[in-house]
Formats: sequence, C-alpha cells, structure tokens
Amino acid sequence: MCRTGAVGEHGPVPDRYRVTFVCTGNICRSPMAETVLRRRAEREGLSDVLDVRSSGTGDWHVGQPADRRAVAALAARGYDASGHRARQVTESDLDEHDLVVPLDRGHLAALRAMARTPEQRARIRLLRSFDPDADDDEVADPYYGDDEHFDEVLDQIESAVTGILDHVRRATGAGDRPGTPS
Repeated sequence: MCRTGAVGEHGPVPDRYRVTFVCTGNICRSPMAETVLRRRAEREGLSDVLDVRSSGTGDWHVGQPADRRAVAALAARGYDASGHRARQVTESDLDEHDLVVPLDRGHLAALRAMARTPEQRARIRLLRSFDPDADDDEVADPYYGDDEHFDEVLDQIESAVTGILDHVRRATGAGDRPGTPS
C-alpha cells in the first residue's frame, strides 16, 4: 500500500506510487512494460514518485533474464532490460502496489482470484485500458511469435504507458509540483 507523506490539494500525497505489471512468465510482456514505464518516467521527471516492478503468474522462469527477443525489441528503441530477472507474483504484491497491471484477461482472472479484499481488486486494471485508442483489451503473448510480434507488443505497451503516466500524475499530484513536467 502506498505510504503517504504530505497532504496536497486533493488529499494525501503518496511518497512513491507503486506499479507492477503481470504476465505469464515475466520474461516477455511484463518486463517490456516495466522497462518502458521506468524509462518514460525518468524522461518525464516522475522517477522520484514512481516505483515499477513486474512478475509472472507462473514460476517457470523465476530468476531468468527477459526473453532475448524482448530485450532486442526494447534495445532497438533505446530501452535497456538487460538487468531484468523474472519473479512470480505473490499475494503481498496486491498489498504493496497501488496499481497492478495484467497484460491479458487470463492474468486479470488469476489476480482477481488471488485478491482477498475489494481494495486489492480495485487496484487491478488491464494495461490496454490506459490506451483510449486500443482496439482490444489484451496484449497478445509474443512468445511463440517472431520479432514482428515483439515490435507489435512494444507498440501497444508504449501507447498504454502514456495513460499510466497520466494516471500516476493524477494519483500523486506530481504534475502540480514545482519543477515537475506535467
């Protein structure tokens, strides 16, 4: 759960807003989303208010790096995911994060089944719900696809991350802070 410090015009201002992305094995989609959001937050002056993580619903790849095709697609656009190591989502992730972002409906169902309280369920929201131009609510798994599929996934993630950054600004009041880009 977010810790609060100062009280702003719209209520308590969280010290750090915590976002986690969840996919199946935490080697393709969710580390791509984690990397894009972290980098975009740095570029837009929000890294001081935002923590970003990712995990998978399964444990098959725990401790492994991101898929080489995901790393390559990210690198081609200037993102670095070389330090990523896969982890499995836990029940405590639902308490510790202000926003839990599944990449498809299967992950959404798994997270909702894991949630113990209405507050935890309220923090879960599909990635593409942050993209007003999305033609679908899911990000398809590129694992069995080719490099083009990873590029398509990255396009979808980049489009949705803009909406997540707007959400973080509203939740933290970061855009209202002096010296912080809005």
